[in-house]
Amino acid sequence: MDMHRRQFFRASAAGFTASSLALLGFSPAPALAETRAFKLARTTETRNTCPYCSVGCGILMYSLGDRSKNSTREIVHIEGDPDHPVNRGTLCPKGAGLLDFVRSPNRLRHPQVREPGASEWKRITWDEALDRIARLMKADRDANFIARNDAGQTVNRWISTGMLCASASSNETGYITHKTMRSMGMLVFDNQARV
Repeated sequence: MDMHRRQFFRASAAGFTASSLALLGFSPAPALAETRAFKLARTTETRNTCPYCSVGCGILMYSLGDRSKNSTREIVHIEGDPDHPVNRGTLCPKGAGLLDFVRSPNRLRHPQVREPGASEWKRITWDEALDRIARLMKADRDANFIARNDAGQTVNRWISTGMLCASASSNETGYITHKTMRSMGMLVFDNQARV
């Protein structure tokens, strides 16, 4: 074996250090033999749909935290759902970066409203937001509902308001939303998904 003087000193120092640590009781065998816990072992798995585009890829979200009264759960990992028929476990770059989206400090977490003439957004509760949406929709429908056309035929149309549905919804949710909006006479109705 061809060894230079500097390499000999390095090998000697490493051997001396290892033997000194062994004499002091440190042995790497027990440390290396210890099993590591799988990082998702204590997490709760939740199936969901990616919120970005109209493809509707399935994702698996893993969260830590027990379900006690005052604790909050935190999502620690997101990956593609291998059992989902659309993406079969794969995700695009936007879907792969969902964890950054979830943890973003700029993410809006509560409904806000900017009253007419105001320059600032005001935080409101979910109940207030839903009540406001329902009240404004009813006022618009009452003001703009068309029961009969010019020929006297019954049409029951509401064309001053439209609805754009989310592509990440399931077929059942889309069906119920469609039936609800059509039952109110809304004609301007679209869905981001083209499936």
